[in-house]
Amino acid sequence: MRPWLRHLVLQALRNSRAFCGSRGQPAHLPVPQKIVATWEAISLGRQPVPEYFNFAHDVLDVWSRLEEAGHRPPNPAFWWVNGTGAEIKWSFEELGKQSRKAANVLGDACGLQPGDRMMLVLPRLPEWWLVSVACMRTGTVMIPGVTQLTEKDLKYRLQASRAKSIITSDSLAPRVDAISAECPSLQIKLLVSDSSRPGWLNFRELLREASTEHNCVKTKSRDPLAIYFTSGTTGAPKMVEHSQSSYGLGFVASGRQWVALTESDIFWNTTDTGWVKAAWTLFSAWPNGSCIFVHELPRVDAKVILNVVVCANPKGMKIKSGSMGKASPPYDVQIVDDEGNILPPGEEGNVAIRIRPTRPFCFFNCYLDNPEKTAASEQGDFYITGDRARMDKDGYFWFVGRNDDVINSSSYRIGPVEVESALAEHPAVLESAVVSSPDPIRGEVVKAFIVLTPAYSSRDPEALVRELQEHVKRVTAPYKYPRKNCQRQFLERSKGVNCEVRSGGNEVQPQEGPIDLRRLHEKLMDHWSAPMGSIISSTLKMSKACSFQTASPGSLGNAGKSKRISLALTT
Repeated sequence: MRPWLRHLVLQALRNSRAFCGSRGQPAHLPVPQKIVATWEAISLGRQPVPEYFNFAHDVLDVWSRLEEAGHRPPNPAFWWVNGTGAEIKWSFEELGKQSRKAANVLGDACGLQPGDRMMLVLPRLPEWWLVSVACMRTGTVMIPGVTQLTEKDLKYRLQASRAKSIITSDSLAPRVDAISAECPSLQIKLLVSDSSRPGWLNFRELLREASTEHNCVKTKSRDPLAIYFTSGTTGAPKMVEHSQSSYGLGFVASGRQWVALTESDIFWNTTDTGWVKAAWTLFSAWPNGSCIFVHELPRVDAKVILNVVVCANPKGMKIKSGSMGKASPPYDVQIVDDEGNILPPGEEGNVAIRIRPTRPFCFFNCYLDNPEKTAASEQGDFYITGDRARMDKDGYFWFVGRNDDVINSSSYRIGPVEVESALAEHPAVLESAVVSSPDPIRGEVVKAFIVLTPAYSSRDPEALVRELQEHVKRVTAPYKYPRKNCQRQFLERSKGVNCEVRSGGNEVQPQEGPIDLRRLHEKLMDHWSAPMGSIISSTLKMSKACSFQTASPGSLGNAGKSKRISLALTT
């Protein structure tokens, strides 16, 4: 055990006489609270990060020892139900036992070594949490993914990450088999199932036979813990690497001060296991001794999902309606301009986190294998988050929007480029531009502006929309497909570089030469509702949408030969 924890834990593991007064009354025994306070102080930047840290060894096993010695309430650490009667409850002691068995499966049966990478693509099954902890015990770098990944998505992630192993369920195994031959690094395939499959190791069978004895590897605080793929907003999804301490210690304070978790609390996070918020729950609840509750929901039905990363309203702080709250320690969050200069209160700018002269330990390490992206995300002494906001004189942040065009639909972050790439594979699509559209249920949904090829210009619009939607579902994750009913508008271009806009029977007169977006927007507003005009205007700024080339700020240049541009407004 690390020296910085040994003296605290030893107090809890002494015989009971050490904890009793002369008359048999319990003495003051705040050992668990002292341990949590130590982790919290590190999380807040008030104590240095230890050189060595492993969440399974230094957090979970500590709770297990306290529980075994009777110095922790007998509350479950993990509680899972499936809604049809099945239920699992594990104490920290049982969680330790099961995760050590899982670690032996990874290390012995699979032969994984520290630093090897493993994709975890599982629904809300107890095995996801077991394997996550087992990865920590063995030093395996976990790469979570959502269960709706397609063959194309899986192949890209396996090839980019050079993952040596993947663990998944029956529903995804055929997709893995279809592309595994194109992924030379993939050597071990683990199946979480009650049945067998050729070429796969059955995790449940191996777990039943595995030993409960396992020695946790010794990891440094900056050693890699997990890799997450971004949403692919401005290109192919990128790999973001997190360290043992950035997650293992970085969320202790948010669990304590923001969610106000204690040893008697139960924490339910409905997010998909492939998203980082699933890990945030794990690393904020368990250090505080709280229970993680999981319901195997096939579909999430939540109106609001809390998604605050560096700003929050801690317990006891005054809440300003509509605000994100204040910066959460140990982050120094500022509003800066595009050069990294701090802006005065009230001015809109980039939400930025100070990373120089000292980078917060709980911050991600880098964009893996992508130094250009890492450098591009930094400006001066700050990391630019991609969010825009303003900060008032009291230090509260007020969100404005994203710098990019990422679409957040029912908590799923969707990169427009991924959807555009999927659409481009269909023979009907000459060009496309994907944007966000407001939705009362999902918050946002995907809207695709389609330029049809001549061969499909006379097709039935409604049938073609359905065909394109089904096509997107097949070639990428189904939740990314354009959802709303299709409306059709037309932009016509001629050799004379003129433009006319038609909606129903209304027509805007052609304009010769460069097109002024401001004037075009005003004309659009006369014929369409304000939201539609805004969407059309913002889409025109995306040069791909209408085959225009940007000539100068606020104008569009020539487009070449005559064509009809069909804007299929779908979501």
